[in-house]
Amino acid sequence: MSKTWFITGASSGLGLEMTQQLLTQGHKVVATIRRAEALAQLKHVYGERLDVVPLDLVKPESISSAVEGAFERHDRIDVIVSNAGYGLFGAAEELTNEEVDRQIATNLTGSIHLIRAALPFLRKQGGGRIVQVSSEGGQIAYPGFSLYHATKWGIEGFVEAVAQEVAPFGIDFIIAEPGPTGTNFGANLVHATPMDVYDNTPAGAVRRAITDGSFEIRGDAARTVAAIISAAESPNPPLRLTLGSTAYSSISPALSARLAALEAQRDVANSADRPDL
Repeated sequence: MSKTWFITGASSGLGLEMTQQLLTQGHKVVATIRRAEALAQLKHVYGERLDVVPLDLVKPESISSAVEGAFERHDRIDVIVSNAGYGLFGAAEELTNEEVDRQIATNLTGSIHLIRAALPFLRKQGGGRIVQVSSEGGQIAYPGFSLYHATKWGIEGFVEAVAQEVAPFGIDFIIAEPGPTGTNFGANLVHATPMDVYDNTPAGAVRRAITDGSFEIRGDAARTVAAIISAAESPNPPLRLTLGSTAYSSISPALSARLAALEAQRDVANSADRPDL
């Protein structure tokens, strides 16, 4: 059955791939982009089934306007996909204040504003689904990506809480966690100005791996998007959707190590309770 999807960051990467797959399958797509001409060819092919909307995630008023207008033009929006974002690379000390603020405003605050803007409309229509595109970086961390991880860990915590708040209204969430995937993420990666002192550190090693191409990318964009669409169309999807063998092999030991560390602290944790309880 044809559905209507709202996708941010639809002009490139996973957002573009998802837009193309959904249109091919007969769905309608509200595609938000920053440059109106970016989807001109797709618009020519699919006409009214593709609703192209300008949106800038760092401007909350742009987000609320785009969401409100989309719900006004369409009888129902079934799936909201919060996909737009970018990567920022650099040791924390190397980042400028402006780089920090823009990364948070785009990846974290922008996603928060998008979800908050959509909730009243989803609630009014009796439910819906929100897909938050996160990353394996919402569960693990690489040196040099501290601010990127801050946004992904942050949005995952936000979504996990909001999912509990709105479940009674028939609204649910999927947090998609792809590993390194063959998109233009790397080409669009913003690099902080490096400091020589970090050359022979883990951050320097990751920088060299990115620069020389040895940072392995196993994920396939088309298959990743197909898995997200399949989950979004299933009746009871998981809250977190791990995508790619790299993501699985990274997240699994990280969670096991954290659980083992927690269990080792059982006595210390209990010792911090009030003695009169």
